[in-house]
Amino acid sequence: MYYVYILTNKANQVLYIGVTNNLTRRFYEHQTKQVEGFSSKYNLCKLVYCETCPNILDAIRREKQLKAWRREWKRTLITEFNPHWENLLKFN
Repeated sequence: MYYVYILTNKANQVLYIGVTNNLTRRFYEHQTKQVEGFSSKYNLCKLVYCETCPNILDAIRREKQLKAWRREWKRTLITEFNPHWENLLKFN
């Protein structure tokens, strides 16, 4: 199983779309800033959207599709899935 996910910051201003085969591990890596680059630079600490794909090729295809979407379409997708933009995973 593979996951396409969207992260955002506390103010819900910046969106990051990624793919992983282990959502919990990958989110932990983002939260603890083990991933250098965009997500750590913009402090993306909230998982607000995820969907599953049966294989890596479908997941990558979906990731590219979502990245090509207009920002408003992404915001609508997130709001329909997670109306209050709550963090779907949390680590203490």
